[in-house]
Amino acid sequence: MPYPLPELPLMGDTRKDIARPFSPEYQMRASQSLVGLGTFVLMAVAAAVAASPATASCPAPGQWLTPEDTEPGVDVLFSELARGRVVLLGEQHARWEHQRWQLHTLAGLHARRPDMVIALEMLPRQAQPALNSWVAGELDEATFLEKSDWRESWGHEYEPYMHILHFARMHRVPVLAINIDRALHGRLTVEGWDAVSEGQRYRISAPVAPPEAYRARLEAVYAGHPSASIEGHEAERFVAGQLVWDRVLAAGLAEAASDGALVVGLMGRGHLEYGYGVPHQLADLGIGDSHVLLPWDSGEDCVTPQKGVAHAVFGIAAGERHEPPRPMRLGVFIEAGEAGVLVVDIASGSVAEYTGLEAGDVITHAAGQRLRVPDDLISVLRRQTPGTVLPLSVLRDGSETEMLARFPAHSD
Repeated sequence: MPYPLPELPLMGDTRKDIARPFSPEYQMRASQSLVGLGTFVLMAVAAAVAASPATASCPAPGQWLTPEDTEPGVDVLFSELARGRVVLLGEQHARWEHQRWQLHTLAGLHARRPDMVIALEMLPRQAQPALNSWVAGELDEATFLEKSDWRESWGHEYEPYMHILHFARMHRVPVLAINIDRALHGRLTVEGWDAVSEGQRYRISAPVAPPEAYRARLEAVYAGHPSASIEGHEAERFVAGQLVWDRVLAAGLAEAASDGALVVGLMGRGHLEYGYGVPHQLADLGIGDSHVLLPWDSGEDCVTPQKGVAHAVFGIAAGERHEPPRPMRLGVFIEAGEAGVLVVDIASGSVAEYTGLEAGDVITHAAGQRLRVPDDLISVLRRQTPGTVLPLSVLRDGSETEMLARFPAHSD
């Protein structure tokens, strides 16, 4: 992802439908494109954010900066953070360097506040027993992933997050699941808050109205998606779905902070930037002093931080050198479907087109592996090498067929 901005899970990062054009999960993450293997949402909002006046220079790798172009110093910054109640660490979910930065930041905060609690966007509240058992040292990785239903709940690769979870286990730092599952998110978005009892929605209250700049930003993201409907109510539903995520995460953070511990939330940066999403909802819940920290790409192509984007930013190396290998390019826009990975669109001239894939197909298996979420397919593609063939099981019009995706000997 080229721009250190909202990946709005979408705003968080990438994915699925509110009834197709957008399901609850797509609202959590804009559809992934394996054509360019980036998050579509970033392209949709980059122009709007870049229009804001730059007030700071770019941080060097390893340097903390405030958007006012001051270098606070690690001791001063972390002492200030340790006196607060909620610290929010943004990320782009597909950038492993961001999770590494989160781990080191967590270690620095824990040294000053051993009573720290880690709050995760990545898992719904039903996963809390699995998290408790993991922190207590009772589960191995495979059993934890199974009991937490990580792959179905989150979809993104788990490896970069396991370093954080191992840190929590070693230091017995409580880890909280503060999200909700897709079914409940869909009900709150489509039926409304009054249609769901307080008990069923974990006594979470309805979101306060968003800042107009945030609403405009979300509407721009919706309008830029390939399957966006021109009907106004669909765009409004998209915005409503994002506000559900913001309020749910804010409620989980506020509840955790009520015990006096330092709560450190990990979530997609689009929830956090400029105080629009979760911080805005937190303020409505009585926590108006949360601090947002963001990783920021360094280098000559860096985009300077904008005033108000975060409390502080940290310079990290840009580019792919420290990221996992890019997957082979299949050439599809995908979302999660009921039976597998739904193909939303096909790129002209792509491997997918030559394979015979069509919009509306559901890929149920790749190389014999069952697919449930988009990242399942991406994980398979990461292992694929140029000049090889990938067997796909495809569901079309109620019938399943086998296809062979043939990749060129030289990838782009």
